[in-house]
Amino acid sequence: MTPRTLLIGLDGATWSVLDPLMAEGVMPFLKSFVCAGARAGLRTIVPALTPPAWTSLMTGRRPGQHGVFDFFRMESAENHHQRFFTSHDIGCPTIWSLAADAGMRVTALNFPSMFPAPRISGNIVPGWVPWRQLRLACWPENLFDRLKSVPGFNPRELAMDIKLEERATEGCENREEFAPWIELHIRREQNWLAILKHLMRADPSPLTAVLFDGVDKLQHLCWRFIRPEDDRPLETEWELKVRELCLEYFRKLDGILEELCAEAGPETTVVIASDHGFGPTSDVLFLNGWLAQKGYLKWADAARDQGQDSLLGVGKVARHTWLIDWSGTKAYAATPTSNGIYIVRSQNGHGHGVHAEEYDAFRAQLIGELREVKNPAGEPMVTEIWTREQAFQGPYSELAPDLTLVMRDGGLISILPSAEAVGKRPSLAGAHRPIGVFGARGPGIRAGADPGMLSILDIAPAVLYSLGLPVPAEMEGSVPEDIYESEYRARHPVRMLAAAERQQSNSSVAAPVQMSQEDEQIVLERLRELGYIE
Repeated sequence: MTPRTLLIGLDGATWSVLDPLMAEGVMPFLKSFVCAGARAGLRTIVPALTPPAWTSLMTGRRPGQHGVFDFFRMESAENHHQRFFTSHDIGCPTIWSLAADAGMRVTALNFPSMFPAPRISGNIVPGWVPWRQLRLACWPENLFDRLKSVPGFNPRELAMDIKLEERATEGCENREEFAPWIELHIRREQNWLAILKHLMRADPSPLTAVLFDGVDKLQHLCWRFIRPEDDRPLETEWELKVRELCLEYFRKLDGILEELCAEAGPETTVVIASDHGFGPTSDVLFLNGWLAQKGYLKWADAARDQGQDSLLGVGKVARHTWLIDWSGTKAYAATPTSNGIYIVRSQNGHGHGVHAEEYDAFRAQLIGELREVKNPAGEPMVTEIWTREQAFQGPYSELAPDLTLVMRDGGLISILPSAEAVGKRPSLAGAHRPIGVFGARGPGIRAGADPGMLSILDIAPAVLYSLGLPVPAEMEGSVPEDIYESEYRARHPVRMLAAAERQQSNSSVAAPVQMSQEDEQIVLERLRELGYIE
């Protein structure tokens, strides 16, 4: 019998939220799942951010090795232009391509880093695609039309909406927006459930995967309602209603997990994993504002006309670089999501920027000064600073930020002009933290297994092992063998695959394909929606 694996991604899931919900009876199935199988904390990569983290999960490699660092990608190390990331930016094999190389069909829904969809045997609905382009983004070409027969199929609610993404991190403008926003994510997860159940029955695959990202969205915006103990007691009728809606989301999610596991059956290995964890955040570092105060960044005249209609600048990533006077800038933050600083290099020793011989001293000076930035309570705003060499070793390191910051409360920096270097959010929000969740149940997995802390880099080897496939030696993670019964491990030893052996396989499946005219049009439309082009 061909091994089967179901990978369920819970974007941003953290045990600090799930454990109380299981204890309170909100998520009884998840409680039974982890009791009958394995659970662990899952340490993510630097930065603790959705695109690079999910790409690391599906490749078993860190960003310096796979090439995805953020929602956006530098065109080159020599210029400041950025574009939205695509699957062509992944520079190494994924679990999808490796399974396809082995002759297996793959079904994967809503994962980032999958557009354009890999042309493999199976069914792919990429995540992070605007709804107008969802038909062309799906693979195979007739998949969208086949899915239209699924009851409740709603491409408008399935696909990416940049305004909704901005709302999750920037906040809602008024309290009336909270309830319909949460209800949207309940419907969205149920829509993914219906699609996946349809495909599991009509066109099953040995490797099946789905990503539910409402967990991340709710925790960003509604952290104080999900965990009021981190802020203040909820008192008003409106606050209690929002909390109940959040609990209803998790109840529905628990039911979705139960239905999927029942559909998969007891002989299927089920792996639940998140890309990062979560925690409360209240402070904001206006990083470009701070750099300007220090004389390392110069704003262009256009910056004076910018209104502060947002906090972080999530919706202004494309436009904000036009607000910088590059002739007087040595360092800048390109996006709020990566918490990264790019140092402007002087080209061939001429012109503006930092000369090569000054680079190390300038970077060390930046690190020292950033460590001195305090919030109003006198606490350091920045607790860790990773250099490019420390965090991003690999063939793509030159495209990574020169410095990556970890904030005291896990928050995101702001890229917008500001007279103040440090500010406070109007209310407590949720932010990414480095420890996510891992759970697994299935053939050979010990009930109650606790392997301690795992790495997100271990998930790709674990998925391949569960499918009976060898693990490429280049992967930086390893199979968590402690979660399996000793007899099972003896019958199914881990097999490694050397690079030379993998190159002899059907590598054309894993290799990037040329982008078609239709794919190029989707990219253009995506960039237009993000404000890159008019």
